Amino acid sequence: MISIYLVSAVILAYLFGSIPTAVWFGQAFYDVDVREYGSGNAGATNTFRVLGPKAGAVVMFVDIFKGWTSTNLAYLIESGQSTSNIQFVNYQLALGVIAVLGHLFPIFAGFRGGKGVATLFGMILAIHAPAALLCVSVFIIVVLTTHYVSLSSIMAGFTFPFSIAVIFKTSIPSVLLYGIAICVLILITHQKNIERLLKGHESKVYLFKRKKKF
Repeated sequence: MISIYLVSAVILAYLFGSIPTAVWFGQAFYDVDVREYGSGNAGATNTFRVLGPKAGAVVMFVDIFKGWTSTNLAYLIESGQSTSNIQFVNYQLALGVIAVLGHLFPIFAGFRGGKGVATLFGMILAIHAPAALLCVSVFIIVVLTTHYVSLSSIMAGFTFPFSIAVIFKTSIPSVLLYGIAICVLILITHQKNIERLLKGHESKVYLFKRKKKF
């Protein structure tokens, strides 16, 4: 029998992930729908590009929190049944993925969402904080040196499976498989960015540059 706690956690994870932070924040404080500018995505990267670093930072933080909160809904499932450590991590992975799907296809924004990188990071932070901190360090270094948020996201994404396999040597196979899946998902969602990077057409983001006027 399916637990009511499991069903509730799944529904909540999708709803949390579906919160269109970039859309709501842009419309509320800038009267701008970020999906109509830049790359057309409702995520932190495009918010940095369109509205500037302050707005981008707010959206990124909230999207990270969405992933972290959704992943930790595994504690709700655990409160309704006994779980082993591996089962608990698997529940975290499943709920985190559902939150990312909510971000990609948000019910609150016509199923037009972002690319899910910040939400993915929140998920990683909940599951393996040391690896997450290493990923964010790579992200910051790359964005400060190249000013490409998309490239920074890709490099940070590839850092996760490498770190858990080589540096932290995780003993849970599903975490490593998840790390590999992250790389595949990031490559798929950033296909257009990769094409622009190769052609030299990808727009840069300067963290200390004032936001664009509308």
